[in-house]
Amino acid sequence: MNKVILVGRLTRDPDVRYSSGDSAMAIARYTLAVDRRGRRDSAGDQPTADFISITAFGRDGEFAEKYLRKGSRILVEGHIQTGSYTNKDGQKVYTTDVVVERHEFVDSKSQSGGSGDSFVPAPGQDNMADSGDGFMNIPDGIDEELPFS
Repeated sequence: MNKVILVGRLTRDPDVRYSSGDSAMAIARYTLAVDRRGRRDSAGDQPTADFISITAFGRDGEFAEKYLRKGSRILVEGHIQTGSYTNKDGQKVYTTDVVVERHEFVDSKSQSGGSGDSFVPAPGQDNMADSGDGFMNIPDGIDEELPFS
């Protein structure tokens, strides 16, 4: 089984490119800083981190382009993919990336500094805006559909 779950912060804005052809697909690449549990730097005051290369394709790539920014704290679920290529000096370079199967925000809107990037409505729910008090507005006429009152 090849399954990875990471929680960390983006070290920079995602680099998003689109494949060529009739059905162009978004390909987003970014680096996630993931703290090492229980480890500290040599001075003993800062946690150390691993910097993991992340790649997101298709709708996940579009999501990254639209909502993810440097410093965003997210959860990434995916799988490890290794590869290699020959660089311009003729040396073989080995790569390890996590390919996104799912990612989501970890912090709430207020914890992320109120930038507005944390809340992503589900498709078709754009009309359910935040009322300013931390709760969503419920559209009129939906009361009959709620399982409680």
